[in-house]
Amino acid sequence: MTARWLVGLDVDGTIILQDETMSPGVPEAVARVRDAGHVVTIATGRSWMATERWVDALEITPEFVVCSNGAVTMRRVADGWDRWHVEVFDPRVVLSLLTDRLPEAHYMVELESGQRLFTGEMDDWTLDGGRQVTLEELGAQPVSRVVVVSPGHDEEDFHELVADAGLNEVSYAIGWTAWLDIAPQGVDKGTALARVHTELGINGAQVFVAGDGRNDIGMFGWSLGIGGRAVAMGQAPTEVKDAAGEVTADVAEGGLARALDTLLIHPGAPQVEAGE
Repeated sequence: MTARWLVGLDVDGTIILQDETMSPGVPEAVARVRDAGHVVTIATGRSWMATERWVDALEITPEFVVCSNGAVTMRRVADGWDRWHVEVFDPRVVLSLLTDRLPEAHYMVELESGQRLFTGEMDDWTLDGGRQVTLEELGAQPVSRVVVVSPGHDEEDFHELVADAGLNEVSYAIGWTAWLDIAPQGVDKGTALARVHTELGINGAQVFVAGDGRNDIGMFGWSLGIGGRAVAMGQAPTEVKDAAGEVTADVAEGGLARALDTLLIHPGAPQVEAGE
């Protein structure tokens, strides 16, 4: 019998295109891997509120789902889902550093409960059930993430901001549009998947992860470190491809579907060496 694999998939730029339609062939490839007995789950920067729909759309039934760049891990229970493991930190220093440099930006935090507090409207972010607050209220409680949206700034600006503000004391990721997402220090998709991997009792290196962003580098390193596989999408930045063990085709060309199908033929065999 083929050993059971833990398959952890990023959402944006991996499962779906920018218009939120599925990448070609992904639902069918996910179904084939699922039906072969492997555990298919999601590991995303999205909150649970914005992730559950993709669990349903892919028709997968994992026990655990990783959200908020590893700060939140959901667990399936009889009547729905529990927030099984949540990492939090005190956001006050981070917010002070950021608001000094980007006073006009909009800010959002996610509390341990999952509720969102925000200072202003944030396009493309799910704010259902959230509450608009002042900056002082925003930092009053421990949070699992801080999100900064500043449409007038691009990715290079955010990298400079992080360096200037000295945000090495927290983990951060820069989205494929103009936002900065900050998580507790030492927390990423890899730390959360490692916990899930242990809980499920899946054998050592039976791990396959795929993604396209800098927030996937942590899970790539974790998977490769235990002998698993890490696949970068074809459109990923060079540093993301360099961190992966393999590179597949662009998301628009069905790169994830191609990569998943290798699990059914030669599970441990890489497709393309990173950097090629």
